[in-house]
Amino acid sequence: MPPKAQKAKGKQKPQEDQRELSLQAVVLADTFQTRFTPFTLEKPRCLLPLANTPLIEYTLNFLADAGVQDLFICCGSHPEQVEDYISSSKWKRPTSPFKTVVLLKSDATSVGDAMRDLDNRGLITGDFLLVSGDVVTNISIEPALARHRERREKDKNAIMTMILREAGVGHTSRATRCKPVFVINPTVDRCLHYEEINCSNDTGRHVSLDPDLLSEHAEIEVREDLIDCYVDICTPDVLGLWSDNFDYQSVRTSFLFGVLKDFELNGKTIHTHIVADRYAARARSLRAYDAVSRDIVGRWAYPICPDSNLIPGQDYEYTTDKFYRESGIVLGRTSKVGPGCVLGRSTVLGESSTISHSILGRNSQIGAKAWIEDSYLWGNVKVGDGSTIKKAILAEGVVVGKGCTIEPGVLLSYNVRLADNTVVPRCTKISRATSKDGVASRRTDSALVGEGGEGYEYSPDSDEDSEASDSSGLVYRNPRASKSASSVSTLESEDLDLEPSEDRSRRASAISETSDESAPNKDFHAEATASILDGLQKEHLPENISLELGALRMTLNASHHDVRRAVAAALVKRITNLENSGTGAKEAVTAVLTKYSSLVDRIIFDKETNGKPDQVDFLLLVQKELVSKERGNSLLLFVAKEVYDLELIEEDGILQWWADTRSSEGSMGSVRGLVQRFITFLEEAEEDEESDEDGSGDED
Repeated sequence: MPPKAQKAKGKQKPQEDQRELSLQAVVLADTFQTRFTPFTLEKPRCLLPLANTPLIEYTLNFLADAGVQDLFICCGSHPEQVEDYISSSKWKRPTSPFKTVVLLKSDATSVGDAMRDLDNRGLITGDFLLVSGDVVTNISIEPALARHRERREKDKNAIMTMILREAGVGHTSRATRCKPVFVINPTVDRCLHYEEINCSNDTGRHVSLDPDLLSEHAEIEVREDLIDCYVDICTPDVLGLWSDNFDYQSVRTSFLFGVLKDFELNGKTIHTHIVADRYAARARSLRAYDAVSRDIVGRWAYPICPDSNLIPGQDYEYTTDKFYRESGIVLGRTSKVGPGCVLGRSTVLGESSTISHSILGRNSQIGAKAWIEDSYLWGNVKVGDGSTIKKAILAEGVVVGKGCTIEPGVLLSYNVRLADNTVVPRCTKISRATSKDGVASRRTDSALVGEGGEGYEYSPDSDEDSEASDSSGLVYRNPRASKSASSVSTLESEDLDLEPSEDRSRRASAISETSDESAPNKDFHAEATASILDGLQKEHLPENISLELGALRMTLNASHHDVRRAVAAALVKRITNLENSGTGAKEAVTAVLTKYSSLVDRIIFDKETNGKPDQVDFLLLVQKELVSKERGNSLLLFVAKEVYDLELIEEDGILQWWADTRSSEGSMGSVRGLVQRFITFLEEAEEDEESDEDGSGDED
C-alpha cells in the first residue's frame, strides 16, 4: 500500500505544476472611493493619466511581468469606457501575454460586493493575485509566490500573503489621516493584527492588542513602516470568506481585520512578504498621484519611466536637459522647459512661456508668456497668453483664457472653459459634468469662470471621503500646511537646516511649536540618512540605494533639498568612517564619490542653467556636515576637487558656492581655508581661457 500511495502522489505532481503555471489575477479597477472627483464623474479612475499613461497600464504591465495568464478586471463606474479601452489595447491582441482577459461588470458599490460577485461566477480555479488598479511597482512577484506556495503545501489554512514594502517610519502620504499598522510574528511572517490609527489626534495614536497575542507568540513586531501597495496572493478560500460575511466591504479595514480577529473561529491565517528594495506605491489619492508622478519622472521607479513607452505609439525620449518629449513638439524660441517635465506629442509652447516640473499631455497649446509650474495638463488643453498655473490639474479639453490665474490645488475637470483674466481661488474644483448619475444639471457659474466661460463649482456630497471633502487632495487648503514634494527648495527657506547641528540644538528651546511640515522632514532626514549610510557600508548598488531613497521621499513628501541634505550627510559619514579606520582622507573621498557618483548626479537639476542653486545647495550641505569634523578643512578641499573632476559639480557651481555669503558666515567659514587654492586655480584658468578667446578674436 505505501508504494501505491507514493505512486499516486507522483502522478498528481505534474497536474499541480501545471495548475501553478496558470496564474490568475483579479484587478480592482474601481476602489469605490471619491478621492478623484470631479474627474471620476466622467471617467473611470483606472483610465486617468499618470505621467501621460493610463493608471491601469502600470498595473497590467506589472501583472504581465509576474507571469499572469488569466486576467479578470472588476469594473465599477463607467464600465463601457474600461471595456472600450481594454478591447483596443495591446492586452487583447494576439501578442498579449495574457491568455484570457475578462471584464466583469456588476452593480457593485463596494469592493466586498465585487468580490462576492466574483465568487458567484466561479471563475477562480487556483491561487490568484488580487491587485488594486492604481498600483505602480517593479517588484518581482516570484519570491513571494514561491514562499506562499511552500507555506500552502504545509498548511492549507494559510489563505493569503500580502506583499509589503519597507519604507521607514511615517510612510503614509500626508494626504491621509490614517496610518496602517501591521502586527506580525516575524518567525513565520504571519500577520496577527491590523489596525488603522488616526494620526490627527493623540487619542488615536494607540494600537489595541488582544493580550492573548502577547502570551501566545514569543516574538511580535508592530510595524508602521510598511507601504501597503495592495498586492495580495490569495487562495480561492479568500473568496469564500467574502461570501460568508456580507459585513466585509473593504480589503483591509473589514476583511483583513475581520479574518484576523476571528482566527479562533475560522482558523485561517494571513501572512506577509516584506521587500526592502524596488519601488512600490499606489496612486490612492491626488497627493499620492502627485508624488508617484514625480517619482516616475525622476526615474526613482526605473525602469518605470516615460521613455519606457508602455503604450504602443508612444515615442518619449529623455533629453539632455532632463525632461521627456514626444515627437512633433514645437517650442518657441524663447520658451523654457525645466528639468522634470513631460511634453506629449504635438504640444506647442509660445514665446517666453515657462514650463517647470509639469506634465503636459498631447496637443497641449500654451500661449506666449504663460507660466506653468508643478501642474498636470492631461491633453488637448489650451492656455492663453500670460496665464499662470501653479500646482493644479487640468483635465482633457480644458480651455484657459488670456491673463488667467489658477491657484494651487485647483482641479478643472473635462472641457471646462475659463474666460480671459479669470482668477480661480485655491483648491477650487470646477466641472461641467451633470452629476454622478448624469441626471441633475447645473448651470454655469459666470462669477467663477467669467463671462463666456463654462463650468460650475463642484461641491462633494456629504458621504464622500473626508480626504476628498476637506481639500482638493492635491494641496491643503491652508497654505502653511502644504509643501510641494517637487519644488527645488532654496537654502533661504531652510535657515535652521543650514546651521551646524550643535547650533541648531541650542536654538531648539526657542521654537515653541513644531510646524506641520517640520516633523515629517525630521523623520525623512533621520530615515533617509540611515538608509543611505547602510547601503554605502554594505556596498549596495547605487541604483538600489536610489530606489529606497525615492520611495522614502514619496512617502514623507520630502523636497529635493531634503534629499540632497540626506545624501550629503550620509556621504560625509561614510568618508569619515573610512578615514577613521585608517584610509587616507583623499583616498576615502575618491573611493566613496567615484563609486556613488550617480547618487549625487540624480539630485542635481541645474546643469543647463546659468544659476546653479542645486549645486550650491549640495556644497553648502556638505560644508555644514564637515564643520564639526576634525579634518573638515582637508575633506572639504578633497570633496570639492573630486566632484569637479567627476563632473558632478560644474566650475560655475563651485564658484557660485564660494561667492555665496552663507559659505563664509560663522562656523561655516572655519573649513574654507584650504579650498582657497582650488578656487584661485579655477578663477585663473577661467581668466586664461577668456584671454585666449580675446587673442583669437584679434588675430581674426
